[in-house]
Amino acid sequence: MRKSIPAVVALLTLCGVVHAIYPEVKGRTTTDITFISNADSTKQRYVEILPDAFKKNVSHDVLIALHGHGSDRWQFAKDNRDECRAARDAAKKYRMIYISPDYRARTSWMGPKAEADVVQIIKELKKKHRVSRVFLCGASMGGTSSLAFAVLHPKLIDGVASMNGTANMLEFDNFQSAIGKSYGGTKKQVPLEYKNRSAEYWPEKLTMPIGLAVSGKDKDVPPHSVLRLTRVLQAMGHCPVKLIHRPQMGHSTKYDDALAILDFVIKSAKIR
Repeated sequence: MRKSIPAVVALLTLCGVVHAIYPEVKGRTTTDITFISNADSTKQRYVEILPDAFKKNVSHDVLIALHGHGSDRWQFAKDNRDECRAARDAAKKYRMIYISPDYRARTSWMGPKAEADVVQIIKELKKKHRVSRVFLCGASMGGTSSLAFAVLHPKLIDGVASMNGTANMLEFDNFQSAIGKSYGGTKKQVPLEYKNRSAEYWPEKLTMPIGLAVSGKDKDVPPHSVLRLTRVLQAMGHCPVKLIHRPQMGHSTKYDDALAILDFVIKSAKIR
């Protein structure tokens, strides 16, 4: 269930980008940012949470957290579920700039427009702040989308923590109506869109540290493709990989497991 959005404290408009500043999240300034998408000129949004005692002249890593199916940017910014708390706590621990985008909101699955929006957000963050490394995380649709974006744009990402996602969109059979709208057609109509967003087909592009958490009894997003991808990545040996597999769990990741894979990718990534 979505929680109510807090009252806006201030509203600023700079160069066409709207910044709505909200009350602090655990001591950190939270800003709801509206921007015009280069993909289709629509208004899109993301939440930015700055680390404690943020200074513009200091370099910071960025953690981009991708929400699940049916949610929006506020899930990973405010929700108390384990995956969301772990992501926020990891960002706080490492003094990272924390970003939670809509990426086309409730039914994204990292389709072409969502992909373009995330690329745009990363580029704008690098203009706005002194950014060192960029990490992706997410759960369910967000876990899937993290892996998809990493193989589409490996040079933009320094590490990925995927929770209860899939690595094979051609194999995946759930949420097909929403995915078809996001991808511009069905698997039969635009198979390359599905293949290009399937990390299992592109393991050589995952050169950054990869953290994976899956559950054996997950029927919403079954773990099989991620388990296969893990074996391939381990055999190739070209990137650090950490897998946490909970055979008796369903569609969720425990707080400690989510934090463990986030810690792993952040500590394993090369320092810039």
